[in-house]
Amino acid sequence: MNNSDIRASIDDRNETIGKRIRESELKRVPFIVIVGEKDMNENAVSVRRQGGNDQGMMPVEKFIELVVNEVREQLS
Repeated sequence: MNNSDIRASIDDRNETIGKRIRESELKRVPFIVIVGEKDMNENAVSVRRQGGNDQGMMPVEKFIELVVNEVREQLS
């Protein structure tokens, strides 16, 4: 799979998930993607939008489509 020109970083510090989410919210990260064991087995991701809006679990392809469409809207 290609990267679909989506820039991402991984926060793999030895901190709780909650703390990493809070810090990302403070940095105003547009999307927070959480990938757990269940997500990996189902080729899915758990998505949170900036502002605490939990989008739930979705297939990776749907997430890529969501981001690409949002970028396209922002640029038009």
